[in-house]
This record gives sequence, C-alpha cells and structure tokens, in this order.
Amino acid sequence: MKKILVLCTGNSCRSQMMHGFLNTLANDKAEIWSAGVETHGLNKNALTYLKEIEGIDISNHTSNLVDEYADIDFDFVITVCDHANERCPIFPSTAKKLHHNFSDPSKITGSDLEIKKAFAQTISELKTYTLNFIENQL
Repeated sequence: MKKILVLCTGNSCRSQMMHGFLNTLANDKAEIWSAGVETHGLNKNALTYLKEIEGIDISNHTSNLVDEYADIDFDFVITVCDHANERCPIFPSTAKKLHHNFSDPSKITGSDLEIKKAFAQTISELKTYTLNFIENQL
C-alpha cells in the first residue's frame, strides 16, 4: 500500500479536499495523510461544499503540521499550492514529489454564490487531478 502526503500552506482547504478525494477514490490502494507548513484549522466551506457537491465527508479530519509526519516513509508528497511547494521540507525518504498549484477558494470574497462557484471549480480541478494521479501513479 502506497503512503501519500498531501501538503498545503495551512492544511485547511485544498489539501483536506484532496485528502478526501484520495480516501474515497483510491480504493484502499493507499494510506493518505494531509498536512500544512502551518495549521489554520479546517475551512468550513471546504467541509460544506465537498460534502454537498461530491458527497465526501471530511468533518473528522484535523489540521496537522507537516513536522508531525517526519518519521513516515512516504511514497508520494503532493503539494497543492506554490507556497507549500517552496517551503516543503526534505523528507528522509525516496518520496516522489508532485506539485500542482490549485486556486484557493478560501480567499474568494463576494456573494455566497460566488464563493460556492469558486469552491466548485477547485473541487472539480482536485477531482480531475486525483483521478489522473490514481490512474497513472497507483
């Protein structure tokens, strides 16, 4: 079973949503962790919209610091934002590092509809990336 870490700045939104997709779509091919180079707590809109749009419940997730997982020998480390990619620690493993900068819907301001559209767009991009990752890497 592969070990995968999804890394973002605050482990509150994008990394949490990809963690949810990987847990749901990898069909027991991998163990999944997510973390941040900082911790910001779970984003309530990420919880709400991922469940509403995709039926994936991440309410039991916690926002964790990447240092908590220093002893795990990951097969893959996926960074989902440029900031985390730049600050990603060096793991003492042969982990393959992958990076894609997804837009951060938690930074959107505006009406509830505009915020929901931003989350829907990022959720769609995360799902497409995750399906491609599973098909080509696992």
